[in-house]
Amino acid sequence: MPQSTTDKVEELNQQAAALKQERDKLNDEAKEWAQKRDKTHEQIRMLREEAKELKAKRDEINQKVKELKNLREQARNQQKEKRIQATRVKEKIQSFIGKKPIRGAAEIQKEIDRLDWEIQTTSMPVNEEKALVDKVRVLETQRATLKQWQDLRNTLSELQTHEKASAIQAKQHHEELTKLAEQGQEYHRQMLELVGKIAGLRPEADAAHSTFVELRQKANDVHQTLVKTLQQIDALKKERQKVEAEKLGEKQQRFKEEATLKAQEKMKRGEKLSWEEFKLLTGSEEDEEED
Repeated sequence: MPQSTTDKVEELNQQAAALKQERDKLNDEAKEWAQKRDKTHEQIRMLREEAKELKAKRDEINQKVKELKNLREQARNQQKEKRIQATRVKEKIQSFIGKKPIRGAAEIQKEIDRLDWEIQTTSMPVNEEKALVDKVRVLETQRATLKQWQDLRNTLSELQTHEKASAIQAKQHHEELTKLAEQGQEYHRQMLELVGKIAGLRPEADAAHSTFVELRQKANDVHQTLVKTLQQIDALKKERQKVEAEKLGEKQQRFKEEATLKAQEKMKRGEKLSWEEFKLLTGSEEDEEED
């Protein structure tokens, strides 16, 4: 093969080695960027899961806060209702001013029992008995009035107790929902913080992916150039083999012609021919080659 062809093959081999090294380097760099991208994606996935859990906790707390608000409003409405009822009872109690007996119920009952016993056991004129009966009726009216007043007092006390209990319950619900609302706000704050981190990581992942794609494309371009270079080397080698085969054929042909000429001269001199020389002169060697 001409020296120029040998030099060209050597030059192409060096180019191919450099291209292969460059391609492998680009692929390694692309792999590193892919790993960085995947790692960032994993971070984003984990942050999303954490944010999802925080959102679920926040929503659960918000639901509890909503329920507690309803309970607080119910307690406040009950408190208001009991206050209104108590006010009405107070007004009724005020109407008893000047009507309520000074004596207590036990004392009135004792006087009624005494008068009843006197009416039943004592013989007296009709007008005196009637006076005692009228007195008993007045005492019974006083007793009834006193009982009505006492019932109103008891009702008022019960309403005031319920009002206080509803107020306490409303306060407890308010304190509990306030505490939960603060906790829910903290979950919301943490969730927004994670969302911010995710938003910050997305450009990193996108940039890593873009760099990966760019490097892979460069590596592919270099690989295509390498393939073409290797094809050139292969073509040159095949051309070299063809030239060498043609040279060998020409050399063999010259040898055959020289051997044939020598055999003809020997035959002219009457010298004995070898089997190879005989085949050359008779063409048997060509027949064997064709076979």
